[in-house]
Amino acid sequence: MELPFDLPAKRTAWERIKYPKLLLLFLTFVVAYILFREWEAVPYHEFLLAYWYLGAFLGGLFFVYGFTAAPATVLLLFLGRDNNLFFIGIIAGLGALVGDLVIFKFIQHSFADEIEHIWQWKIWLWFTALTNRAPEGLRKYVLLVFAGFIIASPLPDEIGVSLLAASRGISIESFAVLSFALNTIGIFLILMLGAGL
Repeated sequence: MELPFDLPAKRTAWERIKYPKLLLLFLTFVVAYILFREWEAVPYHEFLLAYWYLGAFLGGLFFVYGFTAAPATVLLLFLGRDNNLFFIGIIAGLGALVGDLVIFKFIQHSFADEIEHIWQWKIWLWFTALTNRAPEGLRKYVLLVFAGFIIASPLPDEIGVSLLAASRGISIESFAVLSFALNTIGIFLILMLGAGL
């Protein structure tokens, strides 16, 4: 017997999740944090200290990811004690730029559909209404300053980069300059702290 209507297809547990890609990304951060929470557990840390230029680049690269920021910061602190701070800062800044560009492109392309839904959340609508009250010349800089603060700080760059990637108001070239400058400033502060230890 044929039914006069179609039955809805049974959805799997994965299909019932509203933001599956963001959930998967969050779960990878949790797993990576568990794996990297002890500095001594990071393989090859002596090698990275001996080859400081490689250590600086990798330290910068991993500095931008929330789950590897702590071991990367420790590595940069150690590198700052015995090496040229200027060269380490520039090389680590380039590593951080590469890491942020990966996040930027990944978020911009892979998460575009879910980010469109997030922009409709009440908190973002409230933030947009708040920024619309600012003078017109300052509006475009509010998100830029907020995201820039996150990128320059030890907070995970994923948050700031995601805001910029989703905003559609910044070019890849402008983002690269901003990322390099802000991360390098933050890394120099860490290196100076390491030199003082």
